[in-house]
Amino acid sequence: MLTLRSILFNTLFYANLIIRMIVLTPAYFLLPRKKAYAIPKAWARSSNWLFEKVAGASFEIEGLENIPKSGGYIFAPKHQSFWDTFGLLPWLDDPVYILKRELMWIPLFGWYVLKQRMIPVNRGARGKVMLAVLKRAREEMENGRQLIIYPEGTRRPPGAPPEYKFGIARMYRDLGVPVVPVAMHPGLFWPRRKSVRYPGHFKVRILPPIMPGMETDAFFAKLMEVTEKASDELLVETIRNNPHIPLPPTAARRLAELQAGG
Repeated sequence: MLTLRSILFNTLFYANLIIRMIVLTPAYFLLPRKKAYAIPKAWARSSNWLFEKVAGASFEIEGLENIPKSGGYIFAPKHQSFWDTFGLLPWLDDPVYILKRELMWIPLFGWYVLKQRMIPVNRGARGKVMLAVLKRAREEMENGRQLIIYPEGTRRPPGAPPEYKFGIARMYRDLGVPVVPVAMHPGLFWPRRKSVRYPGHFKVRILPPIMPGMETDAFFAKLMEVTEKASDELLVETIRNNPHIPLPPTAARRLAELQAGG
């Protein structure tokens, strides 16, 4: 049954994406940029609905009151699965993502993200890339947009030792905006590099923003501390409430450490 539900969900998920992208393309490109964002947000809501109704995986969000009501800010979630890239989109006003420039070359998808003025990065050009990213990020955030940054840079399995990249600290310093940490464990239900989707329930915990003005090293340490503390708490809670979930080795090890007081 799990395999059949996963196959059905994956089929419907990608069909939903492709059909919407094709059918709604004329409306998307005729609408003003921000109004056109309603189309990908509707897709995200429908994908969350499929995730719950077909795969059996639901979620709730804690801490929505911690999202700044106005102005630009950096939204900094843990990154474990593909779900992280779209699942919270309906709750964000006008987000802008930093993404690999190769994604801009994908037909239709690349055109969609280009219209939303996403920020492409050439990961091979090391030296000048941060200056270019900062310039573009500042331009977008001056218009009140929210910059989405995954502090660890790439997807990490649940419970894995943290590997935060210092780039977010530089952006915090240079952009002078609040950073909103987010802890969650969707990777237990939508594992990276796997097609299986597990039923159950998880929480997304949006933490109080870290306001601008801290020393860079102090900010970096605080971001890791508050995010990992909340992440550990949610790991224990999520596993306790979903005892059927098969744990990846990283999650099993971290759970044992936490239970031993580590």
